[in-house]
Amino acid sequence: MEETNKMEETTKKEEQTSTQKIGIYLWIWLLLFVLSFFSYMVDWYQFQGMLRWSLILFFMFLKAGLIMAFFMHLFWERYALVNVLLWPMTAIACFIFLMTAEFKYTLFSRFFYFVVGGA
Repeated sequence: MEETNKMEETTKKEEQTSTQKIGIYLWIWLLLFVLSFFSYMVDWYQFQGMLRWSLILFFMFLKAGLIMAFFMHLFWERYALVNVLLWPMTAIACFIFLMTAEFKYTLFSRFFYFVVGGA
């Protein structure tokens, strides 16, 4: 008796946590189409300069965040969110630090060569 109750409880828990309603996905699809429409309107109205690029990046990050949150199920899984966002961002920050250090070294060596001279 107890074993059947435990099995029923585990199946109920699995059903509750593993399924999401289809309506949320349809709303996200609609929102993605609207954001894509606004992104195309940036080109249609021929915005120029920093406004253009900031709007394009803004819509791009919004769409990428929605796709990651809902279609990759990161909205419901905290551990997956940490693995997908934390570790790559840490690696990117390390690479940026290394590029900055190399930039400073290259700039210093070029400055030294042009000011002091070749020999």
